[in-house]
Amino acid sequence: MSALFAIARRDLRRSFTGSGWLLPLIFFLLVATLFPFAIGPDPTILGRIGGGALWTAALLAALMPIDRLIAPDRDAGILDQYAVRGISEEVVAVAKIGAHWIGFGPPLMLAALPASAMLNMDMDSLIKLEVGLALGSLGLAALAVTVSALVSGLQSGGALAGLLMLPLAVPVLIFGAGALDDLQRGAFALLGAASLVLVAVAPFATGAAIRAMRD
Repeated sequence: MSALFAIARRDLRRSFTGSGWLLPLIFFLLVATLFPFAIGPDPTILGRIGGGALWTAALLAALMPIDRLIAPDRDAGILDQYAVRGISEEVVAVAKIGAHWIGFGPPLMLAALPASAMLNMDMDSLIKLEVGLALGSLGLAALAVTVSALVSGLQSGGALAGLLMLPLAVPVLIFGAGALDDLQRGAFALLGAASLVLVAVAPFATGAAIRAMRD
């Protein structure tokens, strides 16, 4: 347990000491700023489709830090040091998922406040968006760590990461955007289930991918 917290603390410190954690938030806010120029200034239309636009932006923002989640530790030999010390790859994966979510999920929820104002979303839609992001961002963080491990060390890993992650994240996007619709009352439960599946599978898939790097 102490190893898990130590790894998570190290990843969080590395995440917040650089400017990399700001890039997904800047991208997220840029989408909210530019979207009205593409759709038009009609507040009714913006309020109706703004939530879906922010969910799409959140999914794309989750792709941005993928190349920094696993590859730097692999190149520096830190993953091998964890193995020598008897720390399982699954524990490393859980720590990295937790650290990535802390550095990605809550800041994204904060950025959604000004973004929703730019898209003329009402308070009820904003609350649903925030609850949905709290559930969905955890699944996106787990998926990002897994995909990062799968493409680590491959040429054009960033482009390949997008091809792998986007289809797998479609359920989170569909249920997250659907939760904003009053008619889809089960969307939150489905969103939570989709995130739970991703979080449950991710440590084992990531651990297997890390072990495969050594073979």
